[in-house]
Amino acid sequence: MKESYKLVITAKEIRGKCPVFRVGDKIVVEEPKIALKETDALCIHAFGSMISMITALSRGISFKELGLATKEGDVGYVQCLDPGTPYTDGGTIIFEIRREKLK
Repeated sequence: MKESYKLVITAKEIRGKCPVFRVGDKIVVEEPKIALKETDALCIHAFGSMISMITALSRGISFKELGLATKEGDVGYVQCLDPGTPYTDGGTIIFEIRREKLK
């Protein structure tokens, strides 16, 4: 049986203004579901930037292979789709995705 992983996605850095997240907020995914009791906030713009990676990462595909890290490991990074000023009134967020093996 192939290993599966829980993903803990943390807002690491905010550039500009974000109406949804604060630094340290988390989204927790146990694919195919979002663990709502462990999740602080969820934004369709931010989630849209990572949704295509969620299943692959949950099933053990390499962060480096997906272009989300510079070296092998269980941590990678994505960025929110909102470019922030001067293009929008919002801001962009750098998210850290950390993978934890499910039992």
